[in-house]
Amino acid sequence: MTDKRKVVSVVGDSSLEPGDPRMAAAERVGELLADHGYRVMTGGLGGAMEAACRGARRSAAWTPGTTIGVLPGTDPAEANEFVDVVLPTGLDHGRNVIVAQADAVVAIGGGAGSLSEVALAWAHKRLVLAMRCDGWSGRLADAPVDGRRRYPAIEDDRVYGFQSPDEVPELLSRLLPLYDGHHRGIRRRRP
Repeated sequence: MTDKRKVVSVVGDSSLEPGDPRMAAAERVGELLADHGYRVMTGGLGGAMEAACRGARRSAAWTPGTTIGVLPGTDPAEANEFVDVVLPTGLDHGRNVIVAQADAVVAIGGGAGSLSEVALAWAHKRLVLAMRCDGWSGRLADAPVDGRRRYPAIEDDRVYGFQSPDEVPELLSRLLPLYDGHHRGIRRRRP
């Protein structure tokens, strides 16, 4: 049997302190994604990544294989305890291009690593949602990453901002069908 569920990456700060509202938001997003039948992909480590996986595991809809951790290193033991499918890459920051290849990316806060994942998802024509909070997600929410016309039929193509994790399932349901294209490779533009 093949698992054809859509995959949504959750990206954000890897070093959030307990009690940080972004940690609770990531956990809620993970739970809601699993509740709505999505697989949850993260970088597999701590902070927002662990919180999203923990939330997905808490979902009544969780099944083995719901959470995916794309690790920067080669040791599977580095994955947080809530990751079902561990992918040790040995790619360090280069693993961010894999995380960005999900059907959609949800950013919650984040530093330079999350910024790279959002930028790669944008360049690869993925749907990007960003929570309006401290970090890169708050800085990118509600605006395009750059001036390219990724989807000519989507006049307001942008990083879609959200205030509450509870908005994420509706945004995905409404917008994901519109974001059905794929990056076709970098090509030289000729005048």
